Amino acid sequence: MSDSLHTMIDRRALIGGAAASATLIAGHAWAQSTAPIRTAAGAFQGTVEAGVRVFRGIRYGRTERFRAPIPVPAPADVQPADAFGPVSPQSGNRYGPQSEDCLFLNIWTADARPAARKPVMLYIHGGAYSGGSVTDPLNDGQALAARGDVVVVTVNHRLNAFGYLYLARLDPRFADSGNCGQLDLILALRWVRDNIAAFGGDPNKVMVFGQSGGGAKIATMMGMPAAKGLFHRAATMSGQQVTASGPLNATARTRAYLGKLGVKESDLGALLAMPQEKLVEGLAATDPVLGGGVYFGPVLDMKWLTRHPFWPDANPQSLGIPMILGNTHDETRAFIAPDSAKMRDLGWDNVAERIAPELRIDILPEWVVSEYRAKFPGWTPEQVFYDATTAGRSWRGQVIEAEERAKAGASGWVYQLDFGSRTDPRRGAFHSLDIALVFGTLGAEGSQTGTAADARAVSKAMQDSFVAFTKNGDPNHAALPRWPLYRLDKRATMVFDVRARIENDPRKWQRELFARVPYIQPGT
Repeated sequence: MSDSLHTMIDRRALIGGAAASATLIAGHAWAQSTAPIRTAAGAFQGTVEAGVRVFRGIRYGRTERFRAPIPVPAPADVQPADAFGPVSPQSGNRYGPQSEDCLFLNIWTADARPAARKPVMLYIHGGAYSGGSVTDPLNDGQALAARGDVVVVTVNHRLNAFGYLYLARLDPRFADSGNCGQLDLILALRWVRDNIAAFGGDPNKVMVFGQSGGGAKIATMMGMPAAKGLFHRAATMSGQQVTASGPLNATARTRAYLGKLGVKESDLGALLAMPQEKLVEGLAATDPVLGGGVYFGPVLDMKWLTRHPFWPDANPQSLGIPMILGNTHDETRAFIAPDSAKMRDLGWDNVAERIAPELRIDILPEWVVSEYRAKFPGWTPEQVFYDATTAGRSWRGQVIEAEERAKAGASGWVYQLDFGSRTDPRRGAFHSLDIALVFGTLGAEGSQTGTAADARAVSKAMQDSFVAFTKNGDPNHAALPRWPLYRLDKRATMVFDVRARIENDPRKWQRELFARVPYIQPGT
């Protein structure tokens, strides 16, 4: 890791957890121990940063292209764990270095004694199923672990074609190919189950949490038999997976991808021989179902995923797992910038046309605009655009998941983030703003929360809820108004803002408006 990144991490620690770190340093000399941690998977030498022991780049498996991940034997020598491992190959150069050999996890712990038995928060990154990485500064676990309440784990895994290209119908050698990325995460959870006690974690209290695509991966795992028993609570942040990709659509996407690469489906040897950079270039293939870039995601392959996660109901496998489901108030302000070409000359004469492709459901856009104008006569075209696209595209899946769990009597709590961007107020409470608030990385590169008292108050409220949930399976704590279970009679929702509050059935009108048409998960 570069000196500049170390400096950035130390600065974030001071912003997010200095007081907690000072207490840890003063009260627990063991926190400063630099002795290797010895586990069944091997011995690992990490670092100490502001009172927290940090282990970066621990290998939890190896990859073979388009095949299930392989567990690794414990190495004989002490392994350095002071730098992030490579991230999955993906378009762009935002994260690096990139390699198919990307099965690495990272651990932050303030109490690395086996007797500590701290609950474990394991984070899965967003970026749909095609991009992203937990090496992003927003996902740094130092401030969250410095509280001393939990052990924090973050995980990288295979993405896009490397993790989800479905080849099983073309070549039986690749029976696992459509869900390799999910199998990577399951292998990581097994590693945590078998080894986290040595880092002070409790393998019987593991909460998975993830934003956007990370939440969708969690929703999918809740319906995968291979994941059963590996996590005990789940929290999704603007990420849902009602249905998986069907095998026929997934095969059509595979054929489009192979065509882009010039590979014959009767001879996949060329695909195995190609450098990873060439496979990334193939991601520019046009999706034969959705249009745009080709979609990759979990597949209903009838081997690892044998039914949809939340259709026709919430998968019975995970009804006993308590769940938090959250969304932000202005999701789509992250995807369509206020100064973009689509918004620059927006007016009542073109808003319906521009909303249509962004709703991602088959509904008459002119009717949607007319209904909004009648309900909110003082709103501008821009307000209608963002509210309708958020409610129709980004919020609908969460509503379905919460309501299906409520129908089944499962424990679930719903939140909505109303606290908006402090660096660009036009973006409001946009998709991904809650990452920094939960991690406490308010001053990290990419955060738009600001570091003032209002952001710190929201961050503390959200952190306290997530930590309480990890410990007890219930997000309530003394500093928060009582957060009721989500039930269909009231639809109680915690609204996180400068002052947290409960609202019953917020955006009821929008929920009922879009419930008139079926919801089809994008990509399925």
